[in-house]
Amino acid sequence: MRALCHIDTIQEGASKGFELDGVHLFVVRHQGQVYAYRNQCPHLGIQLEWQDDQFLDADGCLIQCAMHGALFLIDNGECISGPCTGQSLKAIKCEVKAGEINIEWPLTTT
Repeated sequence: MRALCHIDTIQEGASKGFELDGVHLFVVRHQGQVYAYRNQCPHLGIQLEWQDDQFLDADGCLIQCAMHGALFLIDNGECISGPCTGQSLKAIKCEVKAGEINIEWPLTTT
């Protein structure tokens, strides 16, 4: 596991992007849970955010791809609307321990 940041760095209902060793990823803090995904849309392989750390739709309820508006569930990364419906973001195992958000590192290729 590798520490990303302190839990307080990401407000409830917000997201934050990171780059580690050339790998782009992001974390969402939603309903008391923390979720991490690779920052790559399954449709075109592009990064999702429209501005730094802006991965969520206007309501903060779904992850949204800025390029074509695909919408993904926060809790499992499944695309529920858009050209990649039925596909999913690549989840990264994460946990909060002693106030730090930790992710699986190095990432597995599956």
